[in-house]
Amino acid sequence: MIIVIWTMRVAAQETIVTVKDSQELQDAVAQVKPGTKILMAPGNYPGGLYFRDMKGEPGKPIVIAALDPEHPPVIQGGSNCIHLANIAHVELHNLILSDARANGINIDDGGSYETPSHHIVLRGLMVRDVGPEGNRDGIKLSGLDDLRVENCTVERWGSGGSGIDMVGCHRGVIEGCTFRHGDRTGSNAVQTKGGSSEITMRGCRFEHAGSRAVNVGGSTGLRFFRPEPQGYEAKDITVEGCTFIGSQAPVAFVGVDGAVFRFNTIYRPVRWVLRILQETRKPEFVPSRNGHFIDNIVAFRSDEVAATVNIGPDTGPETFKFARNFWYCLDDPARSSPDLPTSESDGIYGVDPQFRNAEEGDLKLKADSPARKMGSEALQAMREKK
Repeated sequence: MIIVIWTMRVAAQETIVTVKDSQELQDAVAQVKPGTKILMAPGNYPGGLYFRDMKGEPGKPIVIAALDPEHPPVIQGGSNCIHLANIAHVELHNLILSDARANGINIDDGGSYETPSHHIVLRGLMVRDVGPEGNRDGIKLSGLDDLRVENCTVERWGSGGSGIDMVGCHRGVIEGCTFRHGDRTGSNAVQTKGGSSEITMRGCRFEHAGSRAVNVGGSTGLRFFRPEPQGYEAKDITVEGCTFIGSQAPVAFVGVDGAVFRFNTIYRPVRWVLRILQETRKPEFVPSRNGHFIDNIVAFRSDEVAATVNIGPDTGPETFKFARNFWYCLDDPARSSPDLPTSESDGIYGVDPQFRNAEEGDLKLKADSPARKMGSEALQAMREKK
């Protein structure tokens, strides 16, 4: 018999348990109840953790968090650093997850597509050095509803994987996160596919974050859709107030039925500004359509961008809307006007947006910038006024 001594105190609707090693963590999870907060002491914890059926309740989530956020615990190694299945009202806060072979974090519905995991919060996590080869994800989410990923950093995922890969996820927000990888490796930083819908990415920073920084849609085997295929890879996806540096394309619309890309700042993509693609080619699937690319700042070099928009076969580029974007060619302002599949309304071309120090990664605008109504700062100012 293993006897574990816990430091425990009970607050209003909350039980707090402090653990200092992997065995204590697993014992604590085995006895968890709604409202339990498990605080992990600083140190290294072996990865390969698997927990299922953790069920908090509204107002009484189960939380696994750092005891000291300034010195977060490190969960290291394993196929997945941590795998959570069939859970509800569960939160992870201020942890470091590194060196997993497959996924840093894997959260799914436990194989029951009709009963998704739900009300999941990931906050203040650092996920790094996953893979490194193949389809390996920093954060893998399959069959989740009502999720939030806040103020997380994901660095260096698999060469063919994603920073965050969502399959059949609905009603989610990814906010204030940072993604770093490379321009020509790592498929994407964030991907919404497999029937995902109502997902918003807001106020995130993508620094050379994969060949497609954001993949709105994707390509999914039909048996993995949650729910069963509805004729699209993704629907009602919003990307707003984000900053993009590098990547072959900051955004790709792939088999999507309705998406908005607005108030973002794009700096020096290395091949295209956006892509419109169709990778799931079945008669019941709509062509990639109804994208809105509006109120963005796009600064590019003519010797790096092969074309403004890369359009693949079996898509609906004529359904895309372009409006009020601020386009500037850094090396030749006279070549700032983009070649778009539909006419743009109220676009601005060839005017320097006046970044404070773009070469050092500071894409905030100078006080007298002519682009202050567009880009990521504009959305932030609008939200602050509300």
